[in-house]
Amino acid sequence: MDGKTPHSARRGKDAAYHHGDLRQALLNAASELLATEGLEAVGIREIARRAGVSHAAPYRHYPNRDALLADLAAAGFERLGRRFAQLPDADAADRRLVDMARGYVRFARDEPQAWRLMFGDAIDKTAYPALLQVSRDVFEGLRRTVLALGVAAPAITETTAAWAMAHGIAQLVLDHRLDAHLDVTIDPDELVREAAVIFLAGLRRTRENP
Repeated sequence: MDGKTPHSARRGKDAAYHHGDLRQALLNAASELLATEGLEAVGIREIARRAGVSHAAPYRHYPNRDALLADLAAAGFERLGRRFAQLPDADAADRRLVDMARGYVRFARDEPQAWRLMFGDAIDKTAYPALLQVSRDVFEGLRRTVLALGVAAPAITETTAAWAMAHGIAQLVLDHRLDAHLDVTIDPDELVREAAVIFLAGLRRTRENP
């Protein structure tokens, strides 16, 4: 025996998946592969092998690799959105902003490969409406917090600035830039808090001196 699954057995397993189950099995396999081996390792054939289905089975849901990556990125945005939704209730919008920024950086540290896929240029989000929508939903959650700070609507620039603050810290942490360029150890959570204090002070000055 060579340890490979016979084609007949794989066809049987393909048929055993109910509608939707195959897609989730493929996403689970892709997510594991992304987390352990990185984006370059994520391919249709390898995902099919890990899911235990035929090489043709993934094409029932994904016409190409980019379509699968788009679904994988969308799942990442959903997890990030749930993380924000599960944050404890804050008694003030500024506290909520700090918690969201910390949650964003922690997500990047917990799932670095997924984070890079979600915010990188490996796929064109505009070609995948579901991915574009879920990413905008996460942004909208941050915008509501910024509006609660007293910023005038639509607050797109201010929200993007808040996102850039957290994103920049996440990028520095993942790229080990803090360790490489500083002689002191900086806790990412504390760095987020300090950056948020500066950001909030800037918002106040802008409102006072438009």
